[in-house]
Amino acid sequence: MRGHGEIDTDAALLRAVADGDATALATLYDRHAGWLYARLVRRCADAEVAREVLQDTFVTVWRSAAGHRGGEAGGWLWTIAARRLVDTRRAQQRAGRIETTPLDTASTASTVGAEAPSAEERVLDGLEFGDVGTALDRISPELREVLRATVVDGLTTRETARLLGIPEGTVKTRAMRARAELRAALAQLSPAPASGGLA
Repeated sequence: MRGHGEIDTDAALLRAVADGDATALATLYDRHAGWLYARLVRRCADAEVAREVLQDTFVTVWRSAAGHRGGEAGGWLWTIAARRLVDTRRAQQRAGRIETTPLDTASTASTVGAEAPSAEERVLDGLEFGDVGTALDRISPELREVLRATVVDGLTTRETARLLGIPEGTVKTRAMRARAELRAALAQLSPAPASGGLA
């Protein structure tokens, strides 16, 4: 049985969720659902869709909490929510094409659409699986969260400070450090070619 003070952090909550603790999931929801919903609404004008995506996000958290790497959960939760939103939009687009496309061209149109990821999907894929994602994993979690909030989500310094619960000055400092660390990590992943062989 866990003591009250042992389950304060997001990492501890997620470990409890991974063990099947529904109360820990409810606590995590209470802690993060508000800002996640606000971000989703910024990306999607349909409040009902945003609510569905939020619900899907926490269903995913319930199923995959064991995969969290530790630390604060904000960035991890937002990645799940953003992916759920992309999936929902793609499903809506496919449904719209099926309803409005003549029968003889429906399969061709839906196949083409399914293989053409949106710009947002390409960015998310790059952040998760590409060099940028690998580089982001190499910088410290507190710097990574600031970078994701300010660059990926386009939040202002003030919004980021509110989201992460840190002073605005700390956001600015961490953002500068994060960019420097990210550049260094990317340089290690893709070193410049030696100049000796070039004329």
